[in-house]
Amino acid sequence: MKDKSCFNIQYSNSPLLVLMVCIMAVLSSCATLLGQSQHSSKLQPVAAFGKSMAIGLSVNTNNRVFVSFPNYNGDGKYALAEVIQGKLRAYPDLSWNKKSPVQENGDQDLSHFLRIQDLYCDSQDFLWVLDSKPAPAGDIFKSGTSKRKRGIFALIKINTTTNKVERVYDFPDLNKSVSALNDVRVDPDKQVAYLSDPGQAALVILDLVTGRSRTVLSRSGFTLADKITLAYDGQKMVDQKGHPFSSNVNGIAMTHDGKYLNFKPINKENLFRIETRFLRDTALTEQELASKVEIAGRVGITHGLIADKAGNIYLTTSEGYSISYLTPEGQLKVLVKDKNLLWPDSMGIGADGYLYISCSQLQRLPTWNHGQDRTEYPYKAYRVKLPLN
Repeated sequence: MKDKSCFNIQYSNSPLLVLMVCIMAVLSSCATLLGQSQHSSKLQPVAAFGKSMAIGLSVNTNNRVFVSFPNYNGDGKYALAEVIQGKLRAYPDLSWNKKSPVQENGDQDLSHFLRIQDLYCDSQDFLWVLDSKPAPAGDIFKSGTSKRKRGIFALIKINTTTNKVERVYDFPDLNKSVSALNDVRVDPDKQVAYLSDPGQAALVILDLVTGRSRTVLSRSGFTLADKITLAYDGQKMVDQKGHPFSSNVNGIAMTHDGKYLNFKPINKENLFRIETRFLRDTALTEQELASKVEIAGRVGITHGLIADKAGNIYLTTSEGYSISYLTPEGQLKVLVKDKNLLWPDSMGIGADGYLYISCSQLQRLPTWNHGQDRTEYPYKAYRVKLPLN
């Protein structure tokens, strides 16, 4: 059989044809290599969610995986579910996952989920569910067209051993006209919850005993976003009016020993941290508290944060389609890079040595694509092996 490769000049009498075939072969090889470089064998799928966007994700010490759905798109079947062998089961039960007409009318109903933004499993296996539906003035995600002037917020404590709701906090001290509670971390030993509030550009400290909350570091240089416009494959993330996506303080991570809270706006390159004892000190003025904030490292544009037992801080990066981590020594390393990491959002660390990740694909929503839905269905969650320490 004759060799028909582009390097056999006897295959064709046309030098131009030979050149064209050779160029096509080289381009094909390059495309193949590029495609391989865009995906990683490290990234493993965990579950698929059809057209329902998954945002919140957390894992308890028994490796039970919980996922939440804001339900402003998709079929809206569940607000909160447990992933069992790749399938979803309403959590803690179907009743909590039923939509409430009272909530839709704007009043608060503390017996049903409304719009879950974040999940967090603490060291005692309580699942903390942050239900957060901001009023339009505080809604950084442009998730709806509601005309309500006040947001609806609740923090629900679920015992994952009994699968029962034990308490609901409703934030009576919060400025609900501008608040947009986003992430939550809980220290059960100190009986305190720390929350990010991009709407107020602040951190919120919730006393789990009294139910009272305080807003701190409001509109500070640590909590306000910089004027940085995100871009994906050469396209800027702007709405139809040309306004760029921007989020003030968003991701937070409490170290495993509860000593530090790490935090940052999405549109800012520095990661900050502060000792939690200062956040709990009600005697400190805002100026005194601000003086306690440290720069943990320059990490770039990131979203979700979580800390492991070894002291690594993991950061999701949508522009780089990657998960990176900041070591206790201050080194920034890439854990995994993969084109399937479309706006990697929330993370949970399993007892199996894996980091679990939800992908919300926020940058592909119609809001940021001239009204066109560029979502790659189905929505998915993934996992990747933690680094050896």
